[in-house]
Amino acid sequence: MLEKLEIVKQRFDEVSDLIIQPDIISDQKKYVQLNKEYKDLREIMDKREQYLELQDRITEAEEILADGSDPEMTEMAKLQLDEARGALPALEEDVKMLLVPKDPEDAKDVVMEIRAGTGGDEASIFAGDLYRMYTKYCESKGWKTHVLDFSEGTSGGYKEIQFEVAGEDVYGTLKFEAGVHRVQRVPQTETQGRVHTSAATVMVLPEAEDFEVHIDPKDVRIDFFCSSGPGGQSVNTTYSAVRLT
Repeated sequence: MLEKLEIVKQRFDEVSDLIIQPDIISDQKKYVQLNKEYKDLREIMDKREQYLELQDRITEAEEILADGSDPEMTEMAKLQLDEARGALPALEEDVKMLLVPKDPEDAKDVVMEIRAGTGGDEASIFAGDLYRMYTKYCESKGWKTHVLDFSEGTSGGYKEIQFEVAGEDVYGTLKFEAGVHRVQRVPQTETQGRVHTSAATVMVLPEAEDFEVHIDPKDVRIDFFCSSGPGGQSVNTTYSAVRLT
């Protein structure tokens, strides 16, 4: 465990030096990537400090118990040892989880789409409930949401709605929400008190990467065509259609 943490610390020290270099700061894309890595490594470093502190407390308590000359100190050392050893397994599990390589997509912002499924008007109402639930959750996480497009249901809610979510580790958190969601309840549109099953589909798409496309003008072919068929004067002699290939 400590060997792996030392390797991570070396990378953390390296990244800490890089993000203050002028050439890195001037490269916004590189700076953002390194700053994100710094935050991830900082979390592991905090756990490392806690781990080393627990190890020191265990060593100290064991030394006091081995000496045994002071009964009061020995009793306190027993309590300290039990407390430290009890906290160690959970901390080790946290460190192991943090050391697992993350999906690079997890840090991206997302576009979510909620679409009403089976269930008629009640499915649209359910889709609206899901949208409010997700926006409230995003608000609690400090994420920003922005509606891109929507189509309202006839009795409330949405037939479909698309919105952006921007923040930290958005895709890594929300990607597991993708799929079909179902609810069984007495809908607002029901007059007989019967329980209905309604469904809505949730899609979670990571933000696309920016990229540049270079097209050599020599590789572009442009064809001009005259209109065909019956028409007025000059209709068959005017180049009114263009095709790019």
